[in-house]
Amino acid sequence: MDGKVPETGREEQDIVIGRNACMEALRSGREIDTLFVAKGERSGSIGAIIAKAREKGAVIKEVDKKKLDFMCGGAAHQGVAARAAAHKYVEVDDILAAAREKNEEPFIIICDEIEDPHNLGAIIRTADACGAHGVIIPKRRGVSLTYAAGKSSAGAVEYVPVARVPNLPAAIEDLKKKGLWIYCADMDGKPWNEQDYSGAVALVIGSEGRGVSRLVKEKCDFTVSLPMRGKINSLNASVAAGILMYEVIKHR
Repeated sequence: MDGKVPETGREEQDIVIGRNACMEALRSGREIDTLFVAKGERSGSIGAIIAKAREKGAVIKEVDKKKLDFMCGGAAHQGVAARAAAHKYVEVDDILAAAREKNEEPFIIICDEIEDPHNLGAIIRTADACGAHGVIIPKRRGVSLTYAAGKSSAGAVEYVPVARVPNLPAAIEDLKKKGLWIYCADMDGKPWNEQDYSGAVALVIGSEGRGVSRLVKEKCDFTVSLPMRGKINSLNASVAAGILMYEVIKHR
């Protein structure tokens, strides 16, 4: 169990604090993104909480007690806290089924290690505006459906299904087998407006600092890029995603 906790402090409506509260949240069926456990803490009911979180598919992270104190705003956490999801996750097959129900070719946005919840929320909001059928995010190495992401989506999270997968390259390979063409947004690609995006499409948007990871990029069918004529050599991830999403719908 390992991982970094964002140095942001407690997010409103996002953190479930304490052993009883965490266990009841898990039992109730509430969608839990991540369970944070203080390093070395295994006394009492902690083991049962961890087991329940694993059963529910939550990510388990062991963190320093000081970080847990900071996350919980000084509240008595008893060595454990959970980050709740802003909305229930779906399976990738649910997204594909939604496209079939509309008699449309699938249009999916894949977020590769997006770290800023406001960027994820903005991407979901634009995905809704463009008629995308869903968004895929990694289970680890990226932001999840936090309260901040949900708020930044301006309500779009209620309408755009989000799937969380343990392995993005494997998920992409599966989408290819199901007939989707995978387009990667990166600096060394073909000009974005010279590419044909017709048919079943998945658009991959990389992280704010590093772009699309190597393993993910290797799985993509095409690489497209946006022209950069200023002093800065990259666009905000959600801005790039928005430009490319609207280019895709021109071909649909």
